[in-house]
Amino acid sequence: MNIVIASLNEAKVKAVTTVYPNATIKPVSVPSGVAPQPIGDEETMLGAINRAKNAQKHYPHMTSIGLEGGVMFLRDELYLTNWGAMLTPEGTLFTGSGARIVLPSSFIEKIHAGVELSELMNDYTQRKDIRHHEGAIGIFTALHLNRANLFAQIITLLKGQQEYQELNEGFNNKR
Repeated sequence: MNIVIASLNEAKVKAVTTVYPNATIKPVSVPSGVAPQPIGDEETMLGAINRAKNAQKHYPHMTSIGLEGGVMFLRDELYLTNWGAMLTPEGTLFTGSGARIVLPSSFIEKIHAGVELSELMNDYTQRKDIRHHEGAIGIFTALHLNRANLFAQIITLLKGQQEYQELNEGFNNKR
């Protein structure tokens, strides 16, 4: 299988290679078409879909995967949210979301002011490039789950949906 991943982010590329160890994988940098810090499921999901579509423009005969991290508000708390989208060369789109965890309340005001979660995490941990490694999920779960693992779970959901559709021809997700 040939897959184009819509990111150069190390954690996202590792997630794809974990789920598809025998695939030929091509990472490409493409725009998400959403804010640098997506807020809410709708915007985060749209970012993943846009990334998958934009990546497939580079390699139209390959399955493309877009992954997007975001935040969402629920009951006056800030949560981490992540979405994935897989687009087959035939135009079938699969989407899925991952685990959510509450983020520190001290992040809320800064997120509203337009600061990206990655910047907040770098300041919080006094390190750089958290988004390429364990991510916020890794920090706030004491490394029980890291960003690559989280995205691998989402990709597994996408792969499972694709396999289900192939086994059950009547199920169609063309969008």
